[in-house]
Amino acid sequence: MPDAHRRLFAAQSWLDRFTAALPRGGAILDLGCGGGEPIARYLIDHGFRLTGVDSDVVAIDLARTRFPRDTWIHADMRIAAIDGQFDGIIAWDSLTGLSRADQAMMADRVGIWLKPGGRLLFNARDDDGDLGPIEYSAAIARRGLIEMAHVVQDPAWGGADVWLARKP
Repeated sequence: MPDAHRRLFAAQSWLDRFTAALPRGGAILDLGCGGGEPIARYLIDHGFRLTGVDSDVVAIDLARTRFPRDTWIHADMRIAAIDGQFDGIIAWDSLTGLSRADQAMMADRVGIWLKPGGRLLFNARDDDGDLGPIEYSAAIARRGLIEMAHVVQDPAWGGADVWLARKP
């Protein structure tokens, strides 16, 4: 099974939970979208409008080629100028590697970008230099988000923790 398909299979149950309460045709922000495979494709194929952000210009160009109707921003997510609010925000495999301060700051940014009633789905690893599960849960709570689900060391994601939260 190609890597993109394996990643989608592992994420699909989370993506389905994430999108279940989102409005049909809703706007989703994909932080660290890469070239749009497999996550953005799945969301686009299910009728959502995507705005993807990635610091890799080659990946963004590939996403633009694959999905020309959607919006692709070449920028560092920590400083990206993103207008508007979104029904959903996903950060899949994109927060690990940021500094602890930047990981916490991204929770603040997500809280601003998310519409009331919107959903947040992200995963993170409890590696050296990264926020741990308690710190991530506290960071999203400080932004007023309500944790709906949290799986510690999800085996489908090689031990990454996964969160699903909503903005009241």
